[in-house]
Order: sequence, then structure tokens, then C-alpha cells
Amino acid sequence: MRLCALNVNPKMNGVTDNTAAAKKAIVLLADGFEDVEAVTPIDYLRRAGIEITTASISNDLTVTSRWGGIKLIAGALLTDIAEQNDWDAVIIPGGMPGAKNLAASDTVNTLIKEMAAAGKLVCAICAAPVVVLAPLGLLDGKRFTCYPGMEEKMPGIWLNSNVVVDGNIITSRSAGTAGSFAVAIIEKLIDKAAAEKIAEAVLL
Repeated sequence: MRLCALNVNPKMNGVTDNTAAAKKAIVLLADGFEDVEAVTPIDYLRRAGIEITTASISNDLTVTSRWGGIKLIAGALLTDIAEQNDWDAVIIPGGMPGAKNLAASDTVNTLIKEMAAAGKLVCAICAAPVVVLAPLGLLDGKRFTCYPGMEEKMPGIWLNSNVVVDGNIITSRSAGTAGSFAVAIIEKLIDKAAAEKIAEAVLL
């Protein structure tokens, strides 16, 4: 079993950009999350200098991944910080049953809806666009992507693309597109140059 702490200082990740100092994002973690879809955005955004809050939606800071071999220690419990709501983006990993656990949380749903209404970035990958965002009406009339096959009978306009950006909604397909997903978030939060800098640094 591998245990990883996620409340480290973002300045320790090598590539930083001071223009991102005021930008903040929260990553929602539930038991059963897809490892790569959570850790990749955390890593890339911290490299870009974005302040990341990792939040467990349960009453335990330790969150177990979909495959069970990796446990992450979140920086906070969502119930303790949800009212803070000063983030510029919310990131919602996929994976099962992680996405279902997120969708079942009233605190998660309230936070996502409030951030969407405020024009903040709502970023979901793999199963999360369908399982978490669609029931909240956030895909209605929007272009989106998700894990192949899950788009059937969904509202919105599904695109066969690795990443789709429509206004303040960013969606992606799977663990294999997590890098591109993270870079797209960086581009929206900072700018294209910052995104390209991280993509080059990690050889994406």
C-alpha cells in the first residue's frame, strides 16, 4: 500500500509561475477515485504555481483510490472548508465508485453548483461529467466529452475529443487524457504560455 500526502507546498514542484499566485483550485476526493485523474491535475497545476486544496468528502483525510493500492492524505475535509468557497476552479476526478460517491454528497453538489453559478471553472474527467455534472444540469446545452459510451442519452453536445472547453466547463475522457485535461485547466486559469510551459516540462 502506498500512502501519499497531498498537502505539500506548491512551490516545491519545480516549475512555478508567479502570475498564478492568486489562482486557487480545489480537487474533490472520494473513495474509489481514479488515481491518474486526481494526481495529474494536482501535480501539473502545482507546477504552474496554482494553489491546490485537496479535499476529502468523507470524515477521513485518507482517501483510497479505485485500485486500492494508493491512499492519498487530503489537505482538508470538505465539510470543514466548503463555506470558504474562494477557489477559481473545482476539479472532479472520475473512477468508480469515486464519481458515484461524489454525486451522492450534498456538500459536493452544492459547492459545484455555487461555483458554476459564479462563473468559476468546473472541471470533470472520465465518468464525472456524466455521473456528477449531468444530474446538476451543468451539461445542458454544453459541448462536452466523457469516457466513451457514457455519453448516450446525455444532455448537451458530446464531442469525440480528448478535452472539451465550453465556457467555464472543462471535460475530458479518461486517465490517458489527464495530462491534456490539466494543461487545459492551466490555460484557462492563467494563460496559454503557462500551459505550454508545463506541457513542455513534462514532455506532454
